[in-house]
Amino acid sequence: MKVILRTPHKEERELEGPLTVRELLERLDVDPEGVIVARGRELLTPDAVVADDDEVEVIRAISGGGA
Repeated sequence: MKVILRTPHKEERELEGPLTVRELLERLDVDPEGVIVARGRELLTPDAVVADDDEVEVIRAISGGGA
């Protein structure tokens, strides 16, 4: 599968699947609490399965605010 990491710079990696999102993040050594994983426009849960031919994005969640 093609994985696009946007944490903090764009980086592409290839991994063999199928994997759950949780397993994917473990292999990438990415903290699941700080990211969102998407396949196209679909946000994926930690138990979602990512197939070998999928392309997913790992996007760092950024919070902030203003008043």
